[in-house]
Order: sequence, then C-alpha cells, then structure tokens
Amino acid sequence: MSVVVCNGLSKQYGSYKALNDLTFTLPENKITGLIGRNGAGKTTLLKIIAGYLHHSSGDIRVFSESPFNNLKVSANTIFIDNELSFSSGLTLFELLEAAGSFYPNWDSELAHRLFSYFSFNPNHYHGNLSKGMRSTFNMIIGLAARCPLTIFDEPTSGMDAATRKDFYRALLKEYIAHPRTIILSSHLLDEVDDLLEDILLIKAGEKYLHMGIEELKKFAIGVRGKTEKVIGWMGEIEPIHVQDMGAGMTYAVTKNDRPQTELDEARALGLELTAVSAEDTCSYLTSQSKGGIDDVFSRG
Repeated sequence: MSVVVCNGLSKQYGSYKALNDLTFTLPENKITGLIGRNGAGKTTLLKIIAGYLHHSSGDIRVFSESPFNNLKVSANTIFIDNELSFSSGLTLFELLEAAGSFYPNWDSELAHRLFSYFSFNPNHYHGNLSKGMRSTFNMIIGLAARCPLTIFDEPTSGMDAATRKDFYRALLKEYIAHPRTIILSSHLLDEVDDLLEDILLIKAGEKYLHMGIEELKKFAIGVRGKTEKVIGWMGEIEPIHVQDMGAGMTYAVTKNDRPQTELDEARALGLELTAVSAEDTCSYLTSQSKGGIDDVFSRG
C-alpha cells in the first residue's frame, strides 16, 4: 500500500516556486529520510503532505485522499517540527494526559516513561522550556501518538549529542515494535543513515533522487591523485565534485558506475579510490558548484 503518492506536485508563492513537479511514492511502514539544503523545499513538502498547505498544481494523495483539511489524514498523521506549540494554560503533565484524547493509538505508558527518563518537571510549561527540551518533549508526543504517518521535521534541533542518540534509539525501537510510515527530515544524515531505509533528495524544489539508503552509500566513488592523472582518468565524464587539494593534487567524486577494468586502471595510475559517505554524496549533489569552500580563497 502506498501512503503518500505525488504526481507533478508544485507549490508556488507569487513568482517563486518552492516545489516543482515532484513525483514520488512513499510505501507503508518504511522510514524515509527527506534530505536537502536549507531552502530546498523540505518543510513546504512536509506541510503539504500533512495537510497544512494546499499545493498549487499537480496531485497528492495521502491514504488515497487529498490531504488538505482532510479529517481522515489529520486523524492518522502527526507532524512534529520546531514550531509545534501547545496550550499555555496546561502543564507538561496535563499535555500528556490531553494528548490521549486526540490520538487513538496514544500510548500513555510510553509517554510517561520517556517523560521520566528525560527528567521533565510535570509542573513546567512548554513555552518555558529551552529549545532542546522543547524538541525532546515534542519527540515524546510524536513517538507516543503512534500515528500511521509520522513526520519529523528537523526533530533534534537544539538537542545535545546524548539526547539525539537517545531519540534515534527510541525511534528505532518504536518502529520495530510498532511499524508505521515515518518521514524524517534532517541535516545530520550521518547520524540517521542507520535508521533510514529510503532517501528522498530534493534540490531547489525538485526531486534529485529517490533510492534505498544502501544504494545511496554506493552511488559515488572518490578519486584522489595527481591532477593530470585524475583529469585523464575521468575523461569526458562529468564529475559530481572536484576539489583542488594543492601541490598538484585533486580530489574528484564521480558516479560509481565505472567498469572494474577502469577502476583497475585508476589504481595502476597510482590514484586512490575511496568510498563516499551518503551525507557527502548528498552534499555534493546539491552543491551550487563543483568545488569546495577552499576555492573561495584561492587566488588562481
């Protein structure tokens, strides 16, 4: 079963296109990472999926229905982001108690165990929490709600490293015990790639690629060596990334689709071939230029 189906989805604000002709499908019970640079359109896309925004053109179906202002979609979806707010008249403990009336799959026991684990004061108010503690409380709501479609938009913002690790562990354990469709938007791909099954990479509002995380980890290959040898070996192939390493050395990244004979040839030329992490691959693919930050300071 497909939970989210987009066909030619676009969102426009005046003359600015935040999303442009997105077509993809998200299946049931899978964790998908939504990856892209700031301004790529990730939050806009997530808000359209959650039914908060109406798209400008194309089509989107969530649980086979148009999500905007849809009660079925709202009842089966939770959207957790940094802007999530709660009633200022209820304490944190009262918010947990009230959540049970909104979410039919609410697990009160899990919510209170997590609440205690992260040392929340039941008499405090959401609006008075630090940014990291707000994110942590929001995470508790998102996990305990157990909605069939759970969306986390940069959920670890403000969390320290230890709390982020706890969140990822809690998310994985919850998913294994109670599978659901999860969309996780994050800038920290290296931290979450072990959680993800699929990656949806968008650039300037357009889909760049949509594939399994293991496939993405093998998508690119790095080559390092004398500049003339690197350039000669790449030939007519357009690199994904090129960086001047100084002293006549170059590091380049290309798609990992070269035959074994060419890889052997590169090694015979004294070139070093290296794996490229999923995060670096996404960073290079969405970069506005082929070089690195060092090129800004070069005086050539």
